[in-house]
Amino acid sequence: RMAKPSFIARSMSTTGEAETSIVDVCKGKISKALETDDVTVTGAYDDPNGSHISIKVVSPMFEGKRPVQRQQLVYKALWEELKGAVHAVDSMVCKTPDEN
Repeated sequence: RMAKPSFIARSMSTTGEAETSIVDVCKGKISKALETDDVTVTGAYDDPNGSHISIKVVSPMFEGKRPVQRQQLVYKALWEELKGAVHAVDSMVCKTPDEN
């Protein structure tokens, strides 16, 4: 019996967690890379698998950086996903805590 293809990433955790969605994987990677818990990643309404996502991040690491530099930090955190499961970032908002 063939397994259905999916965009579910397997968790590397040994705590018995079964599966993590690609949206959750992206959120975790952005949170870690930008040292913030203020991260929102949502899949497009017509794409529940998360191959098209929208991102909002508030991080002090954006201080003094131009918008394109902020986006580059986010894309760097998601590089592996962008080569595979994530096909597009539909929108991205990157703010510092003072701008939020």
